[in-house]
Amino acid sequence: QVQLVESGGDLVQAGGSLRLSCAASGSIFSINTMGWYRQAPGRQRELVALITSSGGTDYADSVKGRFTISRDNAKNTVYLQMNSLKPEDTAVYYCNRAPALRAWSESWGQGTRVTVSS
Repeated sequence: QVQLVESGGDLVQAGGSLRLSCAASGSIFSINTMGWYRQAPGRQRELVALITSSGGTDYADSVKGRFTISRDNAKNTVYLQMNSLKPEDTAVYYCNRAPALRAWSESWGQGTRVTVSS
């Protein structure tokens, strides 16, 4: 079972930046497409960014141009740099394998909370 531990969430003003980190256990991390998901209150969890094992990326339209996903396979870590944050980015952020249908169901962590004030 892969364990995923997210960190870096905080309270930030609109227009600010945060960098989230996700540390993964296990040697299979480097061969998998990883993603950052978020779940806002009263809403379903959504995939906002993914990165393939070779470094290819894709983003949800709502974060394109503002968020950047990256990974360090040597450290088994995936990052999400979030710039120009908006109140609608407020959510709990999680990492897991992507896309959602391939997520490790038993590996959802506690997530890290991002709150953007207006």
